[in-house]
Amino acid sequence: MNSYQTLSAYYDRFTDDVGYGQWADFFEQLFAREDIRPQLVLDLACGTGSLTRLLAQRGYDMIGADASPEMLMQAMQNTMDCSPRPLLINQRMEELDLYGNVDACLCCLDSVNYVTDPDDLAEAFRRVHLFLNPDGLFVFDINTPAKFSRIDGESYVREDDGVFCVWQAAVEDGLCAYQFDIFEQDGDSWSRAQETHEERVYEPQQLVRMLEEAGFTEIKTYGDQSFAPVKGGEDRIYFTARKRD
Repeated sequence: MNSYQTLSAYYDRFTDDVGYGQWADFFEQLFAREDIRPQLVLDLACGTGSLTRLLAQRGYDMIGADASPEMLMQAMQNTMDCSPRPLLINQRMEELDLYGNVDACLCCLDSVNYVTDPDDLAEAFRRVHLFLNPDGLFVFDINTPAKFSRIDGESYVREDDGVFCVWQAAVEDGLCAYQFDIFEQDGDSWSRAQETHEERVYEPQQLVRMLEEAGFTEIKTYGDQSFAPVKGGEDRIYFTARKRD
């Protein structure tokens, strides 16, 4: 589950509408609202390193961590021209083990949902807290229960030169399974690869309790890339939490 052996090579082409610049702007606005000026930032579950690269170009010292070696290989290529180059490490969230502390940790694009065992997620939160400096900020987003309800049973197609991907979502017993069928062109023939990914449906209050148990305080939630209160029905919401002595 949650392997990117085939999808990693096409991930950036299939997600060219994500708008990483807007994500980076939003995080910098959060830093300003929280009155912090982080120097060393961890991009947890960094994937192909698109956000890692942007923040490095904006002057932050970056660490990127991801569980997928294939995604990290893409991240290495994407950050080749950064100076200094981000440190990239192959680690699962619940096994995070840094050489020192960071000033902020970002975990984007519903990566938290990809930790399907709640005990593993609770451990991941504890480890983020452990490796944050005092007054450090933890920011992450989730796909909401409302979104999972909306996409249950839906199918989507993404296409680019020489490749197209069909994926289907099915929600059952608190898990959303994504079935990816990836078709690659080789001359006049096509090959097919399949991957299955899973995400856990987490209730926001469940995550707040986990954060509190991990030692975080000043926990806040926001609507999708806004600072408006969560009203319910959003597809994506953001959490911020502080580590205080």
